[in-house]
Parts: sequence; structure tokens; C-alpha cells
Amino acid sequence: MTERPTHGLLLRLAGPLQSWGTHSKYLWRDTARFPTRSGVVGLLAAGLGRERGALVDDLTAVSMTVRVDRPGVVLSDFHTVGGGRPADETVITVDGKRRGEGKGTLVTKRQYLADAAFTLALTSDDTELLDTCAGALRDPQWPLFLGRRSCPPEGPVLLGAVADPLDHLVRLPLAARLPRGGPQPVEFYGDRPLGVLPVPSDAPDSGDGDHHSGEVTDEPVSFAPLERRHRPRPLYRRSVRLPDAAYAGLGTGYLEALGRHMMKARVSMPERSAR
Repeated sequence: MTERPTHGLLLRLAGPLQSWGTHSKYLWRDTARFPTRSGVVGLLAAGLGRERGALVDDLTAVSMTVRVDRPGVVLSDFHTVGGGRPADETVITVDGKRRGEGKGTLVTKRQYLADAAFTLALTSDDTELLDTCAGALRDPQWPLFLGRRSCPPEGPVLLGAVADPLDHLVRLPLAARLPRGGPQPVEFYGDRPLGVLPVPSDAPDSGDGDHHSGEVTDEPVSFAPLERRHRPRPLYRRSVRLPDAAYAGLGTGYLEALGRHMMKARVSMPERSAR
């Protein structure tokens, strides 16, 4: 079991649509069922105003743990690119030329998560970096989005800076209604062992989370447009059946429960931007 992190940021990623690609290429754009490290690092980089070719080594050193409040449903979008444009403005091919007559329209398939909601804990021993990222999320240089530019968040992304972030990740209200059959297992995903999650002692648990369940290639090496590269990293997963009281419902009911938790915990809340 690894040591529990003492400093971190809490994020809420929710919106009508999200898309977190892991195998996207050319005419196929997939989505994972949870936010990827690449997508979240990209979100931080956008907030910081970093160019796509800039180094992100400091951001990839931040650890990420995801709680799935609502898994959402996968939607597939029929999407076309380049149709109806003059011959000199059609889509460029890999050799730098324009597509020929009658071949200017490309049909692509794009996946999205609809009505999903996630709570994240970003942790690091570098408190200065966490403070910098918090400031960037409060007042971002560039717009923040949930995996793709067409997927804006439904509200502020940053919930606050906290001590013992994994404790908050377990205890924060769930943005979900209590299922008719009673509480269902809530999924946690991390890039480090999840045995340190402070789950209630009487909560039924699937596995200890200390053994990775596979690999996912979502660790960004470069976001440069023509040199995008990712490397694999271990994926840790843990399912925990949280108590009935954790389910705060949707809309204002959830927001009020979230506010009460934050006030009780005296979390460092994000300030409203003056812009």
C-alpha cells in the first residue's frame, strides 16, 4: 500500500457531452468511459495558456484519481468534414495535396459520453504547482473543455484545494440519484494503487485496488499537432458500494449538498473571476 497524499485539488467534470479518446485516429474518434490523463493534462495546459508544442512533464507528474458519479451513455455521431467546399479548399491528404473531385467529403464516426459526471482528485507533493494549476482553473487563459472543444463543462471545473484529497474524493456527495435497487458499486480509477482510499469499513468492496487491472495509453509525451505521442501507464480500478446518504441527486439538490460539504470541511474555494 502506498502512502496517502496530503495535498491536492478537487475537480468536477460534468456536462451534456464529454469525450476522452484513447484510440482515436483519422476517421474514428472513440471515448473512454472515464477522463483520461491526456485529456486532464490538456485541460490544465489550456488553463495555463501553454502552446501545443510546450513541455508538459511537470503536469504529467501530477497523480489523478477519478470517481465515477454517473457513467453516462455512449453516443455515436455521424460527422462529415470538408463537404461543399471549392476544390482548392478541400481536406488535405497525408502527402500535402488536396482531395480530388468527388472525394472532398470525409465521413467520420465520433463517440461521446452523454450525461456523465466525474469527481477527480489531482495530487502532488509540489504544492506550488498545485497552486499554479488551481489559479489557472479559476481564471483560465484558454477555454476549458471536456476532452474536445465541442464539450464545454456545465460549470466551474475546480471545486477547491484540500488537505487529504482522497478522503474528500470518497466523502463528497455523489451527483446521482439513489438507484431503485439500492446503492450500486461506485467505480474509482487511478494511475497509482487505490488501496489507500479511505472507504468506510463496512462498505462492500471489490478488490483492494493495489493491483493494476491493465494498461491504457493516455500518458501524454507531446501535444504538438504533427508529433502527438502518448505512452502506456498502469490503470488501477476499485469498486466501492457507498452508503445511501452519499447520493445527493441532481440539479440544485446536489449543488446544495456539495456546498454544505465544502463549508463544513472549510475547503479553500475558488474565487470568482473578475473578468
